[in-house]
Amino acid sequence: MVARAVLIAAAASGQGKTTVTAALARKLVRAGRTVRVFKCGPDFIDPMLLARACGTPVESLDLWMVGPQRCRSLLAEAAAQADAILVEGVMGLYDGTPSAADLSREFGLPVLAVIDAGAMAQTAGALVHGLRDYGPVDMAGVVANRVASPGHAAMVAASLRGIPLLGTLPKQAASLPERHLGLVLPDEVAGLDQLLDNLAQQLTFDLAAWDALPAANIAQAEDDSAPAAPAPLPLAGARIAIARDAAFMFLYPANLATLQALGAQLEYFSPLADEAVPRDATAVYLPGGYPELHCAALAAGQRWQASLRRAHADGLPIVAECGGMMALAESLQDKEGKAWPMAGLLPGKVAMQGRLAGLGAQAMPTSHGPLRGHTFHYSRLETTEPPAATTQKHPSGVAGEAVYRVGSLQASYFHGYFPSNPAAVAAMFSRSAA
Repeated sequence: MVARAVLIAAAASGQGKTTVTAALARKLVRAGRTVRVFKCGPDFIDPMLLARACGTPVESLDLWMVGPQRCRSLLAEAAAQADAILVEGVMGLYDGTPSAADLSREFGLPVLAVIDAGAMAQTAGALVHGLRDYGPVDMAGVVANRVASPGHAAMVAASLRGIPLLGTLPKQAASLPERHLGLVLPDEVAGLDQLLDNLAQQLTFDLAAWDALPAANIAQAEDDSAPAAPAPLPLAGARIAIARDAAFMFLYPANLATLQALGAQLEYFSPLADEAVPRDATAVYLPGGYPELHCAALAAGQRWQASLRRAHADGLPIVAECGGMMALAESLQDKEGKAWPMAGLLPGKVAMQGRLAGLGAQAMPTSHGPLRGHTFHYSRLETTEPPAATTQKHPSGVAGEAVYRVGSLQASYFHGYFPSNPAAVAAMFSRSAA
């Protein structure tokens, strides 16, 4: 199978990268291609949308958090299975350390530049040439977003001076809805599949030029393999109960796969449905999500709260990330300023705020070395509980998020990427560590 691969990037956020990536993925699928999509950098929501567009799971690629070896392994696996590989960039092409441009150069992924042409014409050429030459990066071509007419598209194409205009997308009457942490979740968008089909239909794209792109040349390195779990399997016999519903859905697929590779069996329960932690659970994982949008239901749920308190009293390891931690505080104040009672395992109260409180790549120290991940939140925790540890921001190394340990509970705004340190993850979910 011959796969073509591109990194879809732009000069800045808000130019339409996700819309174009979703539209192109759906268009290629409708043309009979097998498509794999990846997201550059830490992200939970965009991959959900992109998975709906292409029909296959979407993994993260990041040279620091995921690591070059695992990134190469994921790309090589995709190249062996798919006709087309689309990697959506993050922020602007050169933003961040590492940047999307760094990923492009590391794996020889040519850039498909998304240009918001809504308020420009010939200047698009200057912008695209600057994006290409600053790094430099290889430029596969351009998709012009928010194009007003065929004449407008022709002016953009003429300005590119030899860089092909592979596609155009007109201004949209309706855009993908957003909220404070990004796009609205796919399951909340009525008629999402029809919207994706409409975007694919409206995206004019030169499939012949796509097929003329060089084949992806991404081979496994000789020592390239997924991070190996310590042997014997340290979580063999463990049953990890994972909160999973509209309030708790920020889960990397790779995190679940890592827990299973360590030997654990996974069970799911829904706090929103007031489901209790399964009685046979040996550990609990509360990932991030949007508890602030579901305060009334969570506050009214007595079974899930009582089961968490019982698990905590019994000494079961409980790992709570961001939204999971928010739901285990004594109270959660929503954006309207109303405070709602929560499970109360962690002393203190959480309040939503209008401005960003934390964002970026971080690493959490453990006895098995650092666990890499990130943080992204709009709330603050006020607590008298002293931090047991503090994450380090990347690349500055300055102090990041507090990590709290109350009995068998570990709670933080930090989201861990479990494949970065399976041994540390095994310890987190082991009763001996708790």
